[in-house]
Amino acid sequence: MNKKKILFIEDEKDMLEMVRFRLEQEGYEVICASDGHDGLEKAHKENPDMVLLDLMLPKMDGYEVCRRLKSDEQYKKIPIAIFTARAAEKEEKLGYECGADEYITKPFEPENFINRIKKLLAQ
Repeated sequence: MNKKKILFIEDEKDMLEMVRFRLEQEGYEVICASDGHDGLEKAHKENPDMVLLDLMLPKMDGYEVCRRLKSDEQYKKIPIAIFTARAAEKEEKLGYECGADEYITKPFEPENFINRIKKLLAQ
């Protein structure tokens, strides 16, 4: 069985490493990017099974990355989970309007986080 590939776009190095480690423990292949522009390029190059996307990113914010992927015929079916500290209802609404399939706020409970990722990848 091939490992599911998750593209994780996050600019905070500690968060990136912690979540990458946790996802790899669950058996996922994790590709990382630390800014929106690099993340979009890696999405096109790697064709991941899912994108885990922070909103507050250098070069291009997560909303724009999400919009661009969801408006591209080749990538629009890739599930995107926004993963952010922005917990306001208006931020979440905007995330879904950009095309996100899931909205996960930080801080997070690890088991719930993994369950939401599994559910998204099972769709």
